[in-house]
Amino acid sequence: MAQDKSSESRRKARVRRTLRARAYGKPRLSVFRSSKQIYAQVIDDEKGVTVASASTLEKDNRAALKTGANVEAAKTIGKLLAERAVAAGVTEVVFDRGAYMYHGRVKALAEGAREGGLQF
Repeated sequence: MAQDKSSESRRKARVRRTLRARAYGKPRLSVFRSSKQIYAQVIDDEKGVTVASASTLEKDNRAALKTGANVEAAKTIGKLLAERAVAAGVTEVVFDRGAYMYHGRVKALAEGAREGGLQF
């Protein structure tokens, strides 16, 4: 008996399938957001390791940001993640928006990462 997949998991699978075709060995910048926080990771899928990560839950970010649920926080996290990734030697990534639309906080995180030095 086949399992029914939710529309979110189908969307996520479709995005990942497209990314795999375009990646050419580049790491993946993956975004996860909840209603109150935003998280991002640069993942090297070939080695299976996380190269860099940032989130609004980190102690320094909690003190600096008013809330983790707005565009300003997402842009800050994008810049921070880009700084950490560049320090780890990664400059080109493939953006994995997951099941989220490229809009609002997800878009702000991507713009912040570009400002921080990542190319995608």
